[in-house]
Amino acid sequence: MVFAGMQKLSLLDYPGLVACTLFTQGCNLRCPFCHNAGLVIPEQFGERLDTEAVFAFLEKRRGVLDGVAVTGGEPLMHPGAADFFRRVREMGYRIKLDTNGFFPERLKALVEEGLVDYVAMDIKNGPDRYAQTVGLPAVNMAAVEESKNFLLSGAVDYELRTTVVRGLHTEESLLEAARWIRGTKAWYLQQFRDSGAILSGGGLSAFSEEEMRRLLAAVREIVPTAELRGL
Repeated sequence: MVFAGMQKLSLLDYPGLVACTLFTQGCNLRCPFCHNAGLVIPEQFGERLDTEAVFAFLEKRRGVLDGVAVTGGEPLMHPGAADFFRRVREMGYRIKLDTNGFFPERLKALVEEGLVDYVAMDIKNGPDRYAQTVGLPAVNMAAVEESKNFLLSGAVDYELRTTVVRGLHTEESLLEAARWIRGTKAWYLQQFRDSGAILSGGGLSAFSEEEMRRLLAAVREIVPTAELRGL
């Protein structure tokens, strides 16, 4: 895997555990609200982390850290993900994977081998607005559907999450998303925040806290487990 950054200690990225967070380089999507532009656009890629240095750090932090959260970019773009996860597992760490759901076979293989303990999958929007929301002319919704259904089957502990952005999301598009993921045990609506380095370069805005609470109330009619995050 190709890593572009590491947060050595996080109390937020892996629910309930003390973890470090690893950021992979590269993504197959171009979401205009993405706050990790430097991980997505090849022209903006910075230095890579030495993978053996990552393993050395994890070896040193045994007994201090509980888990490793692997995010991106899109980690499952990297064909070496399974090899990396095996080595991390051999060290005794629990592993959380963040994914956009476009690589269902790789996701299933990792879970079925017992290499992932928790998956956080992005639900970008209702299906009719997916391509617009991820910044592409067309997308393979069958792949996302397969990943979503796999998680809803209970094969691994998981959460679904949606970053809500004014201009890309509406109450109706979120209701469409809710109908699409009906039955999920966990869905978080996250308030968009402009980091100053988003992919679109700017011009996007967040819904207010009051508006987010209204949107939550609407989708809870379909997904009672929905919650807000980031307020």
